[in-house]
Amino acid sequence: MSTAVRPEPAEGRLHGSRVYPFSAIVGQERMKLALVLNSIEPRIGGVLIRGEKGTAKSTAVRGLAALLPHQCVREGCAFACDPGHPEEWCPDCLEDKGKKTGVKIRSRRVPLVTLPLNATEDMVSGGLDFSASIRGGRCVFQPGLLARVHRGILYIDEVNLLDDHLVDVILDAAASGENLVEREGMTFRHASRFALVGTMNPEEGSLRPQLLDRFGLCVDVTSERDAALRVELIERRERFELDPEEFRRRFAGEEAERAARLLQARNLLPSVRLIPSVRRYIGELARSRNVAGHRADLVIERSARALSAWNGRTETSIDDVLEVAEMALNHRSRDAVPTPPPPRPQPPGADNAEPKENSAGESNPQQRPAEPPREDDRAAAPPVKDLQEGSGAPEAPSPGESPDRRFDTGAAFSVRKLEPPDDRLVRRGSGRRSRTHTNQRQGRYVRSRMGGDGRDPALDATLRAAAPHQLKRRRGDPGSNAVVIRHEDWREKVREKRVGCLILFVVDASGSMGAWGRMAASKGAILSLLLDAYQKRDRVAMIAFRRRGAETILPPTASIELAARLLADLPVGGRTPLSAGLTEAYRLLHRRLIRDPNLRPLGIIITDGKSNVSLGAGSPTTETLQLATRVGEDRRIHWIVVDTEEPGIVRFELANRLASALRGDYFRIDGLRASDLVKVVSGFIHRQHA
Repeated sequence: MSTAVRPEPAEGRLHGSRVYPFSAIVGQERMKLALVLNSIEPRIGGVLIRGEKGTAKSTAVRGLAALLPHQCVREGCAFACDPGHPEEWCPDCLEDKGKKTGVKIRSRRVPLVTLPLNATEDMVSGGLDFSASIRGGRCVFQPGLLARVHRGILYIDEVNLLDDHLVDVILDAAASGENLVEREGMTFRHASRFALVGTMNPEEGSLRPQLLDRFGLCVDVTSERDAALRVELIERRERFELDPEEFRRRFAGEEAERAARLLQARNLLPSVRLIPSVRRYIGELARSRNVAGHRADLVIERSARALSAWNGRTETSIDDVLEVAEMALNHRSRDAVPTPPPPRPQPPGADNAEPKENSAGESNPQQRPAEPPREDDRAAAPPVKDLQEGSGAPEAPSPGESPDRRFDTGAAFSVRKLEPPDDRLVRRGSGRRSRTHTNQRQGRYVRSRMGGDGRDPALDATLRAAAPHQLKRRRGDPGSNAVVIRHEDWREKVREKRVGCLILFVVDASGSMGAWGRMAASKGAILSLLLDAYQKRDRVAMIAFRRRGAETILPPTASIELAARLLADLPVGGRTPLSAGLTEAYRLLHRRLIRDPNLRPLGIIITDGKSNVSLGAGSPTTETLQLATRVGEDRRIHWIVVDTEEPGIVRFELANRLASALRGDYFRIDGLRASDLVKVVSGFIHRQHA
């Protein structure tokens, strides 16, 4: 079946007097450099900008787009085909070439396309234009955002809130340079080369490590700390708001200089070479940072070559590598603290040479004393102190309290595969733990239903519903389409996908947990569930309570490696502030439920229940049970209490009472087995689907 393309209307431009000049942005040099390097060499794979709101992320992207040179495109082409590269032309342009008709060429600015947060797969990749296909009797492809952004910039704000599947689609296109659409019996392929820029606020959730790795460079941005720079920033912004045209004229010279430098760097890039010793240094640098795979090596090499071209040089140096390496390794390193780079390769006969000054007048970085890591150079370890509320962090040991101790993690066990039954609830999100119906246009097409809003039509079911009425309808309207479809024939797809959970571990890290190997056994149980959570794409979080407070040592994340490292380093000592731990746990889950009402949280409390520190003036045990009763009234959260009380003739059963107050499940640590614990978790999932 032949496939046509529906032409798209021309896209409105953001380039104009309201675009803040790229050269006028105060500070954020690393972010600006990362954006420039991706514009010079799109194969770097995009930039992920992590940081606070109001740090000029979107302003920098719009300003950069205004700097880029104009493009020549074929007039009327929905994919903005480049007249100079016929090997990338779309089917319509190739058909025109075969007809030897005249080709009209127009000039345009580089497109800047912003991805809506509620985007669907059809909006991004394109899909079947149902109405046009019915009228014309053949498949008509409706181009999506990946067609509009070809040879431009795709900007994704809050990329961490975008569905993982859509992020995969976009990153696949960015890496391959083309978009392949296969659905509804239609196959269509078109070029889609673009610079990708994603932004996110880490406090609102993180990306899975697999998706983080797909971004070429990553930059952490913060607000300016220098008072003088903050004043300059405010003054420039006010001048821009008062008279944008005059402000842009003031920076027109710098903008023109940057634009010319950018064009020169693009033309110079193919001539930039990398000597073998520098390439070996890149490999050693990536190995020393304990990164998975080899994508980091390629990104560092391409970024270093782009930096050399930006600086007007045709040979890449070690300094270029070191300047871009942190941006390529920041989000890929599996070490909590960055390791120093390996020593520079010495040229032959230079073993006894004196250190030379580099081109910037500074000594060799390896000869300088080590400096503390800057704010934007730190690895992506989550903040701990800033996340605490109310109950406060554990304090230093008080007189008479036991000192901190650390225990090894007990042996992990394999968890049984969970296959909960189908449910009837409609949810958003992604994961692998349990099946659920979804109102998003992705997932497995399982059946159809009548009606719907037409956003996800079931073509096969619609045609089957209309088929019995065709003879009657054609008699009444001889000039109608080949297939007459009426509103009552429309069918909508019902899709099914898997979703994950948020599992919160609330760990008793008081001194009593050190007895009878209970902490080692508890760590082993947690590690086992972490492994299962990784496979099911669950998010995990961890709260520890000891001494006189509780702290969130791991906010909700999909990084199981980070969770395992923090678990291994978790110290034990002091009293048991169970009320503080329960309060901190409920606050964390409650905040998450406000953000995402469809969230399915599971809290696992590992404790002996012997609370001996209260938040108020009353009995710690009474306070804990009263608090648990109030928390248990929120039926959106399911609780599991794992009792770590030591075996003996006398058992206080306080953890059992805690589980009853929470309306949760109770489990003893001395009978801990993989099948038992997983059965409890599986039961929670079954009840959620009931």
